[in-house]
Amino acid sequence: MGALHTLDYVVLAAYVVVVIVVCARVSRRSPDSDELFLAGRTLGAGVVGLSLFASNISSTTLIGLPGAAWSSGIAVANYEWMAALVLLFSALFVVPVLLGNRLTTIPELLERRFDARLRKYLSAVSVFLSIVLDTAGSLYAGAVVLKVFFPALPLVETIVAIALFAGLYTAAGGLRAVVYTDVLQSVVLLLGSAVLTVLVFAEFDYSWAKVVAAVPADHMSLIRPLDDPDLPWLGTLIGLPILGFYYWTMNQYVSQRLLGARSVDAAGRGAILAALLKLLPLFLMVLPGAMAIALLPDLQRGDEVFARLLAEYAPVGLAGLVLAGLLAAIMSSVDSALNSASTLITLDFIEPRRPGLDTRALARIGRTTTLLLMALAAAWAPMIDNFPGLFAYLQQTFAYVTPPLVAVFVLGLWWKRLAAGPALRALVSGHALSAAWFVATQLGWLDIHFTIVAGALLAATVLAAWLWQASSTQRPAPDHLAAVDAGAAPRVRAGVRWGAAVVTALTAALVLAFW
Repeated sequence: MGALHTLDYVVLAAYVVVVIVVCARVSRRSPDSDELFLAGRTLGAGVVGLSLFASNISSTTLIGLPGAAWSSGIAVANYEWMAALVLLFSALFVVPVLLGNRLTTIPELLERRFDARLRKYLSAVSVFLSIVLDTAGSLYAGAVVLKVFFPALPLVETIVAIALFAGLYTAAGGLRAVVYTDVLQSVVLLLGSAVLTVLVFAEFDYSWAKVVAAVPADHMSLIRPLDDPDLPWLGTLIGLPILGFYYWTMNQYVSQRLLGARSVDAAGRGAILAALLKLLPLFLMVLPGAMAIALLPDLQRGDEVFARLLAEYAPVGLAGLVLAGLLAAIMSSVDSALNSASTLITLDFIEPRRPGLDTRALARIGRTTTLLLMALAAAWAPMIDNFPGLFAYLQQTFAYVTPPLVAVFVLGLWWKRLAAGPALRALVSGHALSAAWFVATQLGWLDIHFTIVAGALLAATVLAAWLWQASSTQRPAPDHLAAVDAGAAPRVRAGVRWGAAVVTALTAALVLAFW
């Protein structure tokens, strides 16, 4: 197990060479800050959509989704189809406001709607999540799989090597290098995952009936009972939309592609393409993990599933292709997280303190910040090995941290009475409650699924905002409300609305088919 042949190495080497060539061509532009952080606001719909998908379907997904499906069933795919619906909602109702304000960072909208304190609050939390979840998780997942094929590789040194490669080309080429390599990587990723899925399905003679007979019945249902320990239906209903809204709308790591679009129409069509692609992981990643219950019953933990399937069933040459897909996923998520975190630090913290800096000075600071963040993520990544599972590590952290942020962001968009002071106090109150709830859960005092906790924390923050505003005489200024005036935002074209309707119908059909 784990042996690679000459053809596998050739495929891997070809992929690395192509990435280096793309980065070298892009970095010749000597990008200023607008080019480095937003690709000059020139991205088309196809690039936006494929880059959104590639940056999200990361090595953490390739490892986490099959692992969770092996452990508890296909309900983990609810994160994927719910993400499609959130993307469609954002394309229709949020993206026009973002692009109408010509934002460089998402937290910038909170400054225009409220004040600078809210901007820095969201920015600081976003940077923290980008480093300890997105970047560190991807580095760890990539190292775990590479160690299957190269057992002598030490975990820490492998993480450092991956971080250096991704960090250097992100610092050199900026967002344009990130999204262009994402387009390449998304194609390789989809092809590699599809190949592995077909190979696993072949072990059941391409018979769906044999798959159903071999896998426990409760592992083949998307909608689970209320007392399900892994993903109850109530958590799917009230928790996943909150986590998805933060990830796809407020997270600079993802939304930076939307901000770099050339127009609202390009951003909307790109979001629809990404939403359509988000329906594929059920078939390309989740179902193979569920099938592995019958093929690999002796695993110690779910995070081993992808690597073992690849090592056991990928023939000569194809193993290299799928490994190239894995490297693509690692690079996509790491470069995206590093670039977005660097953008936030440079533009939300450094530029306001040093407004005299020109765009090239900001770009130099951004590159330096990227490399520093890369080092921090590489230092934290080995610690993830102490957690029970990669997917649980990611989602539970999001569930406790993001709901108060989502509550204030949504209220800022659609509740015109909320002023800056009450909004900040509500945010602090929500995070104080989430910290207390997390401690109580760790001590065994509370035992509520984290997706339901996310819904409860959002409701509590909304209530806190109402109470703080009711007890305050502060009212938002007209210019603050103008920043979120939907009537002044660019209009969404009919084609985008029709595309959203089609993808919504496909999503509903998928959920009903695997109910």
